[in-house]
Amino acid sequence: MITKKRAFISFDIDHDEYVKKMLVGQAKFPDSPFEFKDNSVKEHLTGDWKEKVRRRMDNVDIVIVLCGTQTHTASGVAAELTIAKGKGKPYFLLTAYPDKSCTKPKSASTSDKAYKWTWDNLKKLIDGAR
Repeated sequence: MITKKRAFISFDIDHDEYVKKMLVGQAKFPDSPFEFKDNSVKEHLTGDWKEKVRRRMDNVDIVIVLCGTQTHTASGVAAELTIAKGKGKPYFLLTAYPDKSCTKPKSASTSDKAYKWTWDNLKKLIDGAR
């Protein structure tokens, strides 16, 4: 039995909701190394939403940042990546579209590579191959 890593998926809700659903669907595969635990929220949570995201990240093992065509403009994704880095959570950037120019969140480091989204790549990335 595979011990699945609990994943937080950070994504641009306004532009990439469909691809996030595809990623969540892959978590249900029998050989998936991860399970969907939490993700970005459209409506800001009442009170200090960043603090609530910090608490949600306490319950995950890894953060997957889906990079779409407008991710560089998504302030929520940038904030979530900053929170993940601050908590020392392992994370990686995953291109949401194979045929489009995908952008990184503003809080990504220049050394952060955006990896091609394939099933084999995803399994390797979750296993720490970065």
